[in-house]
Amino acid sequence: MLKLKIISPEKILFNGEVESVTVPGTLGEFEILTSHAPIISSLEKGTVTYSIPREGKVELDISGGFVEVQKDEISLCVEVYNVL
Repeated sequence: MLKLKIISPEKILFNGEVESVTVPGTLGEFEILTSHAPIISSLEKGTVTYSIPREGKVELDISGGFVEVQKDEISLCVEVYNVL
């Protein structure tokens, strides 16, 4: 299981366990699963999708930001313009 924290300048948008996360990286969309290699990447305008156990997928439209992955912990710092 992955631990995901999504922060915008206004507030914490999500903090909990997820099965996977897909982000719009600068060089293209990529998915983060358990045991992903450590990474820091900038994010482009697009949709962040994450899967919450027993609840399903959640989509979050962003205008940009950053992602950091370390030891199954994912931190997203994003500018949000729409929550679906």
